[in-house]
Amino acid sequence: MGAEERERKVYRPLRRAGLEVIPDAVPDGVMPFVGSYGAEDVAGHFSLPYDTPRLVERLNEAWYGLAVSTGLFDHRREFLVMLPQGTRSHRASLRYMHEGSSVAPPALWTRVRLLERWDVMGRGAGSAFLGVHAGHPGFGMMALDSSAYMICSTGERGVDVVAVAHPYRSAEVLRHLEWLAGWDHPYGNPEFRRRIAAWLAGRREPAAAGAATGAATGAGSGA
Repeated sequence: MGAEERERKVYRPLRRAGLEVIPDAVPDGVMPFVGSYGAEDVAGHFSLPYDTPRLVERLNEAWYGLAVSTGLFDHRREFLVMLPQGTRSHRASLRYMHEGSSVAPPALWTRVRLLERWDVMGRGAGSAFLGVHAGHPGFGMMALDSSAYMICSTGERGVDVVAVAHPYRSAEVLRHLEWLAGWDHPYGNPEFRRRIAAWLAGRREPAAAGAATGAATGAGSGA
């Protein structure tokens, strides 16, 4: 997929949701993936049922509060979002997974900046890259220095969001990555395994990437 197609299909919908993509700017040494984690790693979480009044607005408020408190943003309100390599959306990936299709290209971190007007849980989820539709988000996010990770998923009854502190220090996270790196399975993705193995081989505690959580102020939902 060319740059123009990616701009049109992926970046432009995210910009309408208040996330400006900064291409080719992922810091070196960022954790490639976080899957399993321990209860002791959780820095915060929230859950809201689908029948919550003003659901999108409440989700946006809770997401921003958790992001600030756990240090997801740097001083420019920049962070990482897991996005597909091509144009396969989160919605399409879920359908693809349930249909048992062949191996898909793994998603990769993409650097973004949170703009003054944003709507992550509404327009962002509605873009199909950060969810299924408005009020049904699904995404992974990471601080630029890997010091905070956030995962959002939709269940049968509502939306669940969990923040993990310093995942690169977590014994459970590292055990899961080691298992993934060695998981040789017909439905596994060799590129994904190689990326995890390379990170584990060169793993070091990330240096501070200029994260200044206290400077992440002045957000406003554009819902």
